[in-house]
Amino acid sequence: MATTPKSAGQPEALATFAATARNAGHKPQNIGLEATAATKPLATSPAAKHDAATRVLQEGVTGKDHGADEAVDTLPDRAAGKPTGKA
Repeated sequence: MATTPKSAGQPEALATFAATARNAGHKPQNIGLEATAATKPLATSPAAKHDAATRVLQEGVTGKDHGADEAVDTLPDRAAGKPTGKA
């Protein structure tokens, strides 16, 4: 199963947004065009991301449980301190 690269050149957008929010709405000076350890993309299976997104959308459309919470919980979450996910 393929994964996204562990050390891509650009910082992850959500990590940049989070750092900006913690810095009174201003992008910190140390975040530039190159990813740092704090902003590098997390290695994630595209299939796992696709599955979680599909389940979230299915629940939104049908109003029925399709296991979205469980699927999302298997993905890496920088904010929750679980960079490798559960699976």
